[in-house]
Order: sequence, then structure tokens, then C-alpha cells
Amino acid sequence: MATVKFEEALTRLETIVAELERGELPLDDSMRIFEEGIKLSKVCLKMLDDAERKVEILVKDKDGRKRTRPLELEGHGETGQGNGDVKD
Repeated sequence: MATVKFEEALTRLETIVAELERGELPLDDSMRIFEEGIKLSKVCLKMLDDAERKVEILVKDKDGRKRTRPLELEGHGETGQGNGDVKD
């Protein structure tokens, strides 16, 4: 599948779901767009996973355990909660 932006992939996936829910397409067309939808959902999930990895930074706490915390952007003093242990 060619490189596609997340928003474009999600919009197309929403369109596919709506078309399938209407139930007006012939079986062959339904199967074709269903397969396209599965591919798009995998692409979207991968993009979300990649974005999450970019946002999280691994840091070690005072006990040497790895923890995650949200990426702090310059000019944005707000930090998130939810520091959790990371398994090696």
C-alpha cells in the first residue's frame, strides 16, 4: 500500500465501514473493500504505534528501573501522568 497519511487512511476506513453497513454492495465488491479496510486498519495501527513510541521516552528512576513518561515539548510545561514500569 502506498504511503498514506493517517487522516486519509482513517477517513477511507470510515467510508468503507459505512458502505459495508449499508449492505447494498454485491458480495464481490463487499469482499474487495473489506480487504482494503483490513489493510488500512493495520496501517493506522502501525502509525499509531510508531507515534506512541516517538512520544514516550524511557528513563530510569532512582532505583534503576525503567519507566516511561510522555515526551515534554519545549514551551509546554504540562506533563502527563501514568509512569509505569517497562519490562525488558
